[in-house]
Amino acid sequence: MKTWFAAMVMAFAASAAYAAEHEITVYQDPNCGCCSGWVEHMRDAGFKVDAIKTTDMASIKQKLGIPLNLASCHTGVIEETGQLVEGHVPANVVRKLLADPSVKGVSAPGMPHNAPGMGPLDGNLVTVDFNGKPFSRD
Repeated sequence: MKTWFAAMVMAFAASAAYAAEHEITVYQDPNCGCCSGWVEHMRDAGFKVDAIKTTDMASIKQKLGIPLNLASCHTGVIEETGQLVEGHVPANVVRKLLADPSVKGVSAPGMPHNAPGMGPLDGNLVTVDFNGKPFSRD
């Protein structure tokens, strides 16, 4: 049992170290509490997050090319790759995105209740790529 626990601790530490290498700038409305919940989720997962509060989310989404049908309440930009994270996408999905530079971005459209910052994951959250194709289920 101790060997299993040690392996889990090492895996978590390695995962957090990997994530810490990645910086995300997230644009969020200053009045949105769920956005702050997602930022905390990402920080807890080891990502470095620079949260910029702005009331002009529409122009930011337009400038970055976020598909209107996939929009959510906040938008993240992964600094080293330029990939986009729209809405309450789980940290493990962001890691999956980073592993595939051919994918421009992923979204958890709208404000799903079973997503980080909104509520607990229940295995039914579907994220999609910017072509609208399923990317993950968490």
